[in-house]
Amino acid sequence: MTDIAQGGTFSLGDKTVFRMGYGAMQLSGPGIMGEPKDRPQAIAVLRAAIEAGVNHIDTSDFYGPYTTNRLIKEALHPYADNLTLVTKIGARRDASGNWLPAFSRQEIIDAVHSNLTNLGLEQLDVVNLRAMFSAHGPAEGSIAEPYSVLAEMQQQGLIHHLGISNATLAQVQEAQAIAPIVCVQNQYNIALRDDDSLVDWLAQHNIAFVPFFPLGGFTPLQVQAVDTIAGELNASSMQVALAWLLQRSPNILLIPGTSSLVHLQDNLGATQIRLSADQLARLNTIG
Repeated sequence: MTDIAQGGTFSLGDKTVFRMGYGAMQLSGPGIMGEPKDRPQAIAVLRAAIEAGVNHIDTSDFYGPYTTNRLIKEALHPYADNLTLVTKIGARRDASGNWLPAFSRQEIIDAVHSNLTNLGLEQLDVVNLRAMFSAHGPAEGSIAEPYSVLAEMQQQGLIHHLGISNATLAQVQEAQAIAPIVCVQNQYNIALRDDDSLVDWLAQHNIAFVPFFPLGGFTPLQVQAVDTIAGELNASSMQVALAWLLQRSPNILLIPGTSSLVHLQDNLGATQIRLSADQLARLNTIG
């Protein structure tokens, strides 16, 4: 069995997690809508991740919607004491699957309670507020009002830790002035490195950076240098891309997603790969 402990650990507040985690988004149906094509397989993937040592799962009620949270509850509840479930709010889906902002006070409150119900929890471990000011990545805009609602719910004991997603440094600092954040979740990978400076700033402040789409997401990474180094290491290209992230900064936590048991094991195997200084230098020219 792959020893994911070799990837190291980092802290989400007072919770220590292995840096190799799992993202549940792909367990829902096509377009992140509806039920999975193979529900027993989805359950098996979740259980296999836990059996391999994963103790950090990323999810959201707007995957499906509601699908992934209900699958996680079915597969894993009652949860292991060391398992950290991280969810996101701030968006909703319409009947066509579009992603729409859900930032009003009542939408924030309803989303927290919905996640609690569908995950079968009395307190959410970590809730990320997703900033929805642009469909094309982080964009400036105040998150003070919705984030303050989350801070109130944290004070009520419904949320343990807070984070933000799709955020700029200014929004990180705005949130920090209201209530501490333990993680930032933005799109980032070896070929898309707009957040290099943010990764470094967060590392200096002991805050986790959690890249979504670490393997390119809906447009999988296709980079010749990655393929070449994968051949040198007798590894998959995706393992090399994940290994680069693990070596990029110690505060990076990975949540690659898959609905395949084979791909799950391949992803977890990235923790066994150590890139040489020469290989890192070649990979760092990408992006």
